[in-house]
Order: sequence, then structure tokens, then C-alpha cells
Amino acid sequence: MDALTGLLEGPRARGAFMIRACFDPPWAVRVEDEAPLTVMLVARGEAWILPDRGERLRLGPGDLAVARGPDPYTCADAPGTAPRALILPGGECHHPDGLPLNGVMDLGVRTWGDRPDGGTVMLIGTYRMRGEIGGRLLDALPPLLSLTADMWDCPLTPLLAEEVVRDAPGQEVVLDRLLDLLVIAALRAWFARPEAEPPAWYRARADPVVGPVLRLLQDEPAHPWTVAALAAKAGVSRAALARRFTELVGEPPMTYLTGWRLALAADRLRDTDDTIGAIARRVGYGSAFALSTAFKRTYGVSPQEWRTRAA
Repeated sequence: MDALTGLLEGPRARGAFMIRACFDPPWAVRVEDEAPLTVMLVARGEAWILPDRGERLRLGPGDLAVARGPDPYTCADAPGTAPRALILPGGECHHPDGLPLNGVMDLGVRTWGDRPDGGTVMLIGTYRMRGEIGGRLLDALPPLLSLTADMWDCPLTPLLAEEVVRDAPGQEVVLDRLLDLLVIAALRAWFARPEAEPPAWYRARADPVVGPVLRLLQDEPAHPWTVAALAAKAGVSRAALARRFTELVGEPPMTYLTGWRLALAADRLRDTDDTIGAIARRVGYGSAFALSTAFKRTYGVSPQEWRTRAA
């Protein structure tokens, strides 16, 4: 498994919030939905993304932005426009004073705003639960990133524009998978940019000593690795490996391995019906109890609670 595949295999939307937003200026929408990840693609016109903290972002036709939650932000035609709608968790829409909008901006199937042929049209997809996105991927992303139309060319865009307004059996599943593919395509393009800041372990895979060790840990997490065994594989001393690994990755080898094992366990709890004992053995723990203890220490909930929330 290459490093990028390890990051991007995580998105698994389930009943994602998908909408075609159509506006005429002046317009602004305040987003406080606490969603872990939202993708905004401008199909027509332009928009500004204005986070409460950090740099504002202008998007033109074909440009895409990915916002990592839960911090709030505002989408608008211009930085000074006052919001006239507030988006809350679960996709609930209210006036800025908190009163429900009661569907007054609904324009049809997954279409919302002023009028269907508004001057600005945005395709928006939101992952509702953090469990739908791998934690390692979220941790690798900045709060707000963007790709201009000249940075990427995604054939999914016209298909998504067509499918988001379709009302057909199984449509939610179709949109979930299209959103996953859109996110993967966008992040693959973003990680290839020189200004991207991938996590330390991602960069460390290019190191002649640490890189092979990382690949061993990621490809064989259930193996009973020790620092001595890893150092022997790398052809260096234990002290040299521990020092260099910590310097480049930001944590010691065994600490990294624990985090990787638990991330894999979290994904399997979400995506499979395997027993906790089977998952424990698959990721390198001797028993369900050992996995549960480590999992709760890191994630704050038991594996069973994690699985229930993800479902």
C-alpha cells in the first residue's frame, strides 16, 4: 500500500448531505453544522469562503474548496455580505436569528436558494459524521484548502451536477459514492501540489532509513514488531532508528505503530461486521480486551460504542 492510498482509502459517506445551491447576489450563508468535511464545487459564478479564523478564499467557475470541520465559516458573494441563512448540524436551515426557514428556499430535489438558474451555482457535499472520514486523513488536512480549475480536471463534476438533482431508487448510495470519488480525486490533486503540507510520516517515507520502516509497519501491522527488529531490517542501530524516526515522523516507532493499529481497527469497526476479537488479531492485539483498553484510551469510547455511533 502506498502512502497516498493509505490516506485516501478512508472516505465512506453514508447518507451524505448533498445539495445544489443557487443564488443571486447579494447572498451569504453561515455554516455552523460542525461537519467533519465539506466539499464545495462552483459550477457557475463565484463565491467567497470566509472562515472565522484563517485566510478567506475566493472561488471561480470550476474551483473547489474542502473545509475541515468543526469550525464555522460563511459562504457569500462578497466578504461584506450579511448572512441570511444559518446551517446547523443535521442540515437544518434557520434564519440568522435562529427561527426555522421552513423550506422557503427549497427549489426542488436537492436544490436550494433563490432560483434554479441563479447567477451562482454550487454543488455541496457534506460528510455528517467524523467516522465517515479516516482520522489520519482529517489530521493531514488544513482547515480550508482549494483547487482552482487549472489545477485539476475532474470528469466527475458534470456527472455529480446531473445526479445531485435526480430522484431515483438508490440515489443516496449513488451520491455517496460520487462524493467519495470527488474527495479522493481532489485530495490526490492537492497532495501533488508543492504548497501542500502532508503529515510528517507521509514526507518521511522518502527517507532511506525511515521510509522502509514505515512501509513495514503499515503493510504488516499485526506483526510483533520491536524497535530492535525494525532496526535490523533498516540496517541501523536501535538508537539510530529511534532517533531518526522520531525526528522525521514526530513520534517514536512504537507510538506510531499503536496509532496505526488503532486507526485500522476503527475503520474495520465501521466498515465490517467482524468481531472485536477478530479485529484485534488482525491489527496486532492479542485479545479483544487488549484492543478495547488501548482503543478507549485513545478514542475515549469502547470499540462497541465506536461501532454503534458509526452505524
